[in-house]
Amino acid sequence: MSQHPLRTTLVAVLAAAVVVGWAGPAVAAPPAPGNPSDGEISSAQAAQDAAAAEVGRIAGLAAAAQAQLEQAQVQAESAGIAYEAAQEALAVAQAAADQTAAELAAATAQVDAAQGRISVFSRDSYMNGATLTSTAALLDASGPGELIQRAAMLDWVAENQVDVLGEFQVAQIAQANADSAARQALAQQSAAEQTAADAKSTADSQVAAQQSVFATVSAEKADYDAQLQAAQVQLLSLQGARDAYQAWLHQKAAEEAAAAQAQQAAAAAAASAASTARSQPSSAQAGYVLPAAGRTSSCFGARWGTSHNGVDIAAPIGTPVYAATAGTVQRAGAATGFGQAVYVLGSDGAVTVYGHVSRYYVAAGDRVQAGEQIADVGNEGQSTGPHLHFEVHPSGAMYSGAVDPVPWMSARGVSIRGC
Repeated sequence: MSQHPLRTTLVAVLAAAVVVGWAGPAVAAPPAPGNPSDGEISSAQAAQDAAAAEVGRIAGLAAAAQAQLEQAQVQAESAGIAYEAAQEALAVAQAAADQTAAELAAATAQVDAAQGRISVFSRDSYMNGATLTSTAALLDASGPGELIQRAAMLDWVAENQVDVLGEFQVAQIAQANADSAARQALAQQSAAEQTAADAKSTADSQVAAQQSVFATVSAEKADYDAQLQAAQVQLLSLQGARDAYQAWLHQKAAEEAAAAQAQQAAAAAAASAASTARSQPSSAQAGYVLPAAGRTSSCFGARWGTSHNGVDIAAPIGTPVYAATAGTVQRAGAATGFGQAVYVLGSDGAVTVYGHVSRYYVAAGDRVQAGEQIADVGNEGQSTGPHLHFEVHPSGAMYSGAVDPVPWMSARGVSIRGC
């Protein structure tokens, strides 16, 4: 009988330690994220505003350069059409000049022929006497045939000599005037063609210059667009970091409130456990704690065509992992699928498994207590994100006999929420 008070006290102390130990890891908070200063955010905002202003300014220049380029292109097109028209008109003027030159040559040839006939008559008259009269010319004929020929010649010369000479002068003047006008038109058209060519060359040069300006402005705009995008990304990054920090503060406050509430509950539970131990000194129970603080991301059961033999508790890498119950470490280290894992054979005969850990602090054969840190949450092995994979094998088998940890832990006073 003398041992009962001592055993009652030990059981009460153990129960209190178990409850407090369970409350501790349940409120473990991730480390604080970076919190950009107001000055950093203001500077990023100013940088974004400045980049946006430059983009607006350069966009206006680009629009103006594009409009000027389009104007230059239209002017160059018009100059090109005018040049082609001038070339065509020059060809027409050249053809007209060639035609008048040919007509002048033909008229000159006709006049030369007429002048030649008159020269022959004049020469014959001279050879037969300087003052050959019509009567003398007829009487001098050697026979009837020559008489008829001389009579016709005298008649033709009498009727046409003066007219031929007049027509020669008129034709010569008319053809000379026509040839001069044609050559003047050709010269004018040649000058117009040269002016059109110069205008076309100037317009083409303006197009080339404006294209260069537009290309330069477009390149500058691309640079400013990139600067604006970088400034926007930087500002969003800082704002996101600030939002993440604010969320962390709210989470931290909530977790601290939950921790305080859990501590109050733990104190009440410890008092109740002590009371129960005093009233039932022989009913001491082994303690159990939540293996890690975090969010339940996957529950026990079928998943993607296979069986998921445990519960996944998502938490940042480095979050403490605690022994769910007192026992002896059976294995710690590399494990297929888990990357690294710890296996503990509990005093109650159940094996608990802690997988995907980043570090472990125990070795096979070590004795651990409920709530003792044995590892850190990790992302090792076949994992899609930092979390603890927790299994329970009530049969004591290392690699088989897994049951749903949620009701198993709940029956031992530990709640795993989310399933």
